Amino acid sequence: MRVALFITCFNDTLYPGTGRAVVRLLERLGHRVDFPQAQTCCGQMHYNSGYRPDAVPLVRRFTEAFAGYDAIVTPSASCAGTARHHHAVLAAGSGDRALGAAVAATAPKVYELTEFLTDVLGVTDVGAHYPHRVAYHPTCHSLRVLHLGDRPLRLLRAVSGIDLVELPAADSCCGFGGTFALKNADTSTAMLADKMRAVLDVGAEVLCAADNSCLTHIGGGLARLRTGVRTVHLAEILAPAEGVA
Repeated sequence: MRVALFITCFNDTLYPGTGRAVVRLLERLGHRVDFPQAQTCCGQMHYNSGYRPDAVPLVRRFTEAFAGYDAIVTPSASCAGTARHHHAVLAAGSGDRALGAAVAATAPKVYELTEFLTDVLGVTDVGAHYPHRVAYHPTCHSLRVLHLGDRPLRLLRAVSGIDLVELPAADSCCGFGGTFALKNADTSTAMLADKMRAVLDVGAEVLCAADNSCLTHIGGGLARLRTGVRTVHLAEILAPAEGVA
């Protein structure tokens, strides 16, 4: 199986360790992972902000960069959702039939990490060990676009040493929503406060999710309050630490 890592621009810029964790994890499970150097943004920001014509060249570049791979794995539910569902909308709107065909070939091969592990590789126990009290936040895209369900939780429950606690009102939005947090700061902050309250109520040491964007938003709030709660991408819990076999 030819597997490619789609790192996403957010992770590449701010959280490269998450991408490295994905590679370590998949290599540990016996798979070689390629990193196409031509990859850039999936166009999610443009699509969500109303600049859809500007997203079309990014969709074209995505299909070219990842052509020929059997699986395109990403540690981002939001970007996976964009590539799998919204690229087709953008291609159709462009009137470019060749682009539509290219999207039809690549989109079904895009997987968020946890669905690739559970649905394609058929594993839930990846041999991870993480001796911390952890809460999982299901992000909006993982819930409502990809419908990941309990896939991330199944993987977390199989981690040895973990104390996995249920987050109250787990399916509520954290208030990030990309530019929503900027354009509707007061509402976003109120939503964030509710999410932080839930995290603190369960006494979690670590909050994890399938999107570093939401973890940045929640983690920023927790850090400003000096709560001591860390935010860690799920991939970095499932993967061994760098330098550890």
